[in-house]
Amino acid sequence: MFRKRFLTPVLGVKLLLVAASAAVILSCYHSDTPPSLDTSPYRSVFGDHVLVFDDTMDQRAIQNTLDALHHQQKYNEFGSERYALLFKPGQYELNVTVDYYVQALGLGRVPADVSINGTVQSIASTEGNKVTTMFWRGAENFKVKPHHGNTLLWAVSQASPYRRMHVEGSVNFDKGSWASGGVLANSVIEGRAGLTTGQQWFTRNSEIGRWAGGNWNRVFVGVKGAPVDQWPEEPTTIIEQTPVVREKPFLTLDNRGAYAVFVPAVTRNTAGVSWRGESEAGELIPLTDFYVALPDTDTADSLNQALAAGKHLLLTPGIYPLNSALNITQPNTVVLGLGLPTLVPQQGEAAISVADVAGVKLAGVMVDAGPVNSPVLIDVGQPRAAQTSGTKHGANPSSLHDVYCRVGGAIVGQADICLRINSNQVLVDHVWLWRADHGTGADWNVNKSRNGLVVNGDDVTIYGLFNEHFQGYQTLWNGERGRTYFYQSEIPYKPPSIDAWNDNGKAGFASYKVADHVQTHNGWGFGIYSFFRGEPTVSNNVRLENSMEVPNNPGIAISHIANFAGLNGGINHVINGEGPATEVGELNLHSGFEGGAQQAE
Repeated sequence: MFRKRFLTPVLGVKLLLVAASAAVILSCYHSDTPPSLDTSPYRSVFGDHVLVFDDTMDQRAIQNTLDALHHQQKYNEFGSERYALLFKPGQYELNVTVDYYVQALGLGRVPADVSINGTVQSIASTEGNKVTTMFWRGAENFKVKPHHGNTLLWAVSQASPYRRMHVEGSVNFDKGSWASGGVLANSVIEGRAGLTTGQQWFTRNSEIGRWAGGNWNRVFVGVKGAPVDQWPEEPTTIIEQTPVVREKPFLTLDNRGAYAVFVPAVTRNTAGVSWRGESEAGELIPLTDFYVALPDTDTADSLNQALAAGKHLLLTPGIYPLNSALNITQPNTVVLGLGLPTLVPQQGEAAISVADVAGVKLAGVMVDAGPVNSPVLIDVGQPRAAQTSGTKHGANPSSLHDVYCRVGGAIVGQADICLRINSNQVLVDHVWLWRADHGTGADWNVNKSRNGLVVNGDDVTIYGLFNEHFQGYQTLWNGERGRTYFYQSEIPYKPPSIDAWNDNGKAGFASYKVADHVQTHNGWGFGIYSFFRGEPTVSNNVRLENSMEVPNNPGIAISHIANFAGLNGGINHVINGEGPATEVGELNLHSGFEGGAQQAE
């Protein structure tokens, strides 16, 4: 049940009527706040939890609303509330603070259309300025001019992308204490971008004045202004161009001021942002081609009827209990979430099942494992036995953007696999797959889950893969010619013993496993770490044999692996029995593995 705490009068309170099944699910999520807010005069066609602002409104009132929302959401880590903040083109004098389950979105076609004199920031932290649990938020498509030249804080960890931003100043991605990792994509930072003590960071297709700081693993792909590759003196990995990518679809306005979704085109061999200069290539889809889903009225049946009728799907903020999977069968379907909508399967089914068709775009969606174990939460493409042999989608690949899966934490849940990719040529642009290490149901024998990611398709490319705490391989790659650019993985905290956690006699399960039959695979910039938290008498006997395991084939090339061992047991080897053991408190930077032979350190 909700424990109610009233907000400041500027927002007020109103009751939200939900379907009985939704009420049961929502009662399982933590909440210190009422289930809904009276957002007048900011209500929109997208429901009460999408607030729409324009620059003719009283900006002091807007600021009061933003401040009240900040105070409500800043520590609401496992709450049920979800919000999207939409800013129409114009000039604003505001401090936009983004917290748990809040997404701030400019509605222009380019960032400069929505100009903020002030901040678009994430500033909340736990004790000692730690931001290791500042998850599940995002900001997109603003131009920001900080007051008096100050440095902005986007102090976050996983599942908190800063996208399509233009900052006339500097940005720091932590607050000087623990920070776990994050993503900057398709953005311009005119000044300094960087970390103070943050562990890992991924930057793609951006333009920065300079980068400074950071600890274990920093990867830059297609970044103008990236630092010089000085591995292993500095744990940086530089790839000059992004080989193939589609930028994330986004909500915008057409020339008449009506809502539409812009879907960027696939680009190849690029550096820098997509939105400079000539008009950005892509497709503008009117909102009338979308089914706008509302969590308090829609069900899996209504959503599947819309998808079967050829509609795209726009998911507004909230929790969606599903009694069957959402079945995406039409090519080129767009499923776009606003404000981190969260799908929760109820009967042991998947939340999302995508047919083996071309051009599907899945963006801005969370999935929580439900009370009945699901074999898989998100399934992209049919298993090989059901596919047309060798189906290729290279000319029009499907893509995933800011997709998050969670097993435990908010509610008790189980799933064998979070994300399984069966189709070929799929593009993945930032995912966080998380078996919870804290929160509700975070226990070795409760939130059971074997793999975060299983890739069966060929020619799959992933940018920004965060995958943590699963009880088998975090990542199992069976397809050919896969590519991973940046990998962050913490292995599970509390294996009860080596006997309970071993791979055919080897201590533990490698975080990143490429199947023995694979002939060609590439990866750049891996950060893998252990933190065996638990009873010392147990945890001291638990170690990991290999952080990574790959076939000893000439087509395999892995570049730059950072191994760190935290509390209690360590890691015996970096990759394939090679590389030094990493003991508690040590960081080992390993060059990698290529052509069946270990690279020199």
